[in-house]
Amino acid sequence: MPSPSPQADAVVPSVWRLVLVGVLGGLLSGMFGVGGGLIMVPLLILLTGMDQRRASATSLAAIVPTAIAGSITYFANGQVDLLAAALVAVGGIVGGWVGASLLARLPLAWLRWLFIAMLVVVAARLITSSPDRLADPVPFEAGPALGLVALGLVVGVASGLFGVGGGLIMVPAFMTLFGLGDLIARGTSLVAMIPTALSGTAKNARGGLVDLRAALVVGLAATAAAFPGVALAFLVPPAVGGWLFAALLVFAAAQLTIRAVRARRNGPST
Repeated sequence: MPSPSPQADAVVPSVWRLVLVGVLGGLLSGMFGVGGGLIMVPLLILLTGMDQRRASATSLAAIVPTAIAGSITYFANGQVDLLAAALVAVGGIVGGWVGASLLARLPLAWLRWLFIAMLVVVAARLITSSPDRLADPVPFEAGPALGLVALGLVVGVASGLFGVGGGLIMVPAFMTLFGLGDLIARGTSLVAMIPTALSGTAKNARGGLVDLRAALVVGLAATAAAFPGVALAFLVPPAVGGWLFAALLVFAAAQLTIRAVRARRNGPST
């Protein structure tokens, strides 16, 4: 009788690690409007031993309930631009399938370094920006509307490829390109990423890349943690929140860089 695979043996003892991943991701999701994937992916790699590809796909699946929970709270506080979210979602659905297709084809080494580079760029953007708390909604005109759809395409590709909800792109873009305040940018980002994450997850599931049990545990824990995360968003000043998040991104990028260097020394990735 064949013995169970190492991965199957690791499921039970890793449950609490998955809960930890979900709680941290959910807090960040609610606080920063980013879905939580950009912290879930590194933690799934570091704490559960998943590779970049499986961690990205599993994180993206866990983001769906997390984004729903966070967006409900932001919407209840009047911090969602539904029209902007809908336009971004149009592009995001298409982009999510493109990104998920690339996820199944690109070498793991490429995925590692692309993800690390993305974390560093976003951290630098958060440090140098000065977000505003109050700002007007996006005007319903042809130019901004097309810009939001294009933003959705970029977000969708990043969502499917890196396992993040796209908030790390949307939130800065909403604030700097479309003039939204930091709270409404976060709430709108969470709403927009729901269909985007669903699209990418459907593609990943068909490809057998999603660890459904891990996604369920992480998703439930993240959903519960998203509500206090939103409460923190209203309490922490915009500048302080940006610096805190940037510090977390730098930490995650450093840890993944160490693992990428070690993997390169041990041999080429597939």
